[in-house]
Amino acid sequence: MRPERRAVITGMGVIAPGGVGTRAFWSAVTAGRTATRRITLFDPRRFRCRIAAECDFDPASLGLTPQEIRRMDRAVQMAVAATGEALADAGVGEGDLDPARTGVTIGNAVGSTMMMEEEYVVISDGGRKWLCDQEYGVRHLYGAVIPSTAGVEVARRVGAEGPTAVVSTGCTSGLDAVGHAAQLIEEGSADVVIGGATDAPISPITVACFDSLKATSTRNDDAAQACRPFDRERDGLVLGEGSAVFVMETKERAVRRGARIYCEVAGYAGRANAYHMTGLKPDGRELAEAIDRAIEQAGISAEDIDYVNAHGSGTRQNDRHETAAFKRSLKDHARRVPVSSIKSMVGHSLGAIGAIEVAASALAIEHGVVPPTANLTTPDPECDLDYVPREAREHPTDVVLSVGSGFGGFQSAVVLISPRSKR
Repeated sequence: MRPERRAVITGMGVIAPGGVGTRAFWSAVTAGRTATRRITLFDPRRFRCRIAAECDFDPASLGLTPQEIRRMDRAVQMAVAATGEALADAGVGEGDLDPARTGVTIGNAVGSTMMMEEEYVVISDGGRKWLCDQEYGVRHLYGAVIPSTAGVEVARRVGAEGPTAVVSTGCTSGLDAVGHAAQLIEEGSADVVIGGATDAPISPITVACFDSLKATSTRNDDAAQACRPFDRERDGLVLGEGSAVFVMETKERAVRRGARIYCEVAGYAGRANAYHMTGLKPDGRELAEAIDRAIEQAGISAEDIDYVNAHGSGTRQNDRHETAAFKRSLKDHARRVPVSSIKSMVGHSLGAIGAIEVAASALAIEHGVVPPTANLTTPDPECDLDYVPREAREHPTDVVLSVGSGFGGFQSAVVLISPRSKR
């Protein structure tokens, strides 16, 4: 049953590999351009995986002051910059928001990893001193230690005094933050919520962790073709970074002020598999349950879904698990509906990717175009659905299902519905 107070997206800002800004991002993913390359943020020569999808991000050019740049980790900078674009896109200016009725919910998986690692190198004198001297650290280091900083800085940017939180559920953080934002609106805790996610994990410590898991691709000499979701020749995921932030508000408020509505966040559900930190059961049951509950909440049937934005990380375990979940939940419709993974182009930005995928899903609704799964040339026989290989497809799209799967066993699903839909 859909609630009386409906949450809609009226503005978005995107910082992503291959496209800084919403328009550039959409152009890149619909063109099928991959943004993976040799890592430039540090010297990767000693690592097993030496490629990633980096953002060409210049915080100063996007309006951040020198003090903000010094104070904030790269992930937080991206969130604040994306928030600025989202506000402008929604037509929200200074004084347009009631502070007490405005909330913030930001997803993030690994916090201010880059600042923490850089400062540790300094205060430990390159790791030579076990007892670190805090006098060498920047005075804002505490902000890098606590995960709530991203939410606090976005709230400061918009003057929000309502419910403010950071959602940290691994790789589903972005979807969960958007879902939580919708719930705050539906239950009446806020009229406007700045919701989304951010992560900047391309640092030596994160790359080393994924190296130890052997979860990342070693296609170092062919970076553009490295991330290959649902392809038989895939050999792992490619890390990314970025942020997507949305202005979300009640549909009544949006209509009253004449705002453009991208879509309604009509259904959201999350599950945990209580099974393994990184392992997935092959039957996809928990993800299918999240999909079922999100569909039920949206008041639609599986056959109403026009496009599925997949998690599609490019690991054999995830791709097969996800395919099984789609078949389990969508039944025969799973073989008719187009499904694709934009991670093939923008990489896996951990906590941010779910929000970036919501942006792609909302833009698919607006433009009637399904982005492709780049690099899908030799389909895995066990992944036998319509995974939209290599080229974008014009396709009437009123209802989108976006799903995510994260370390810790998190499984999440969001349903977005076009404002023009009669459903």
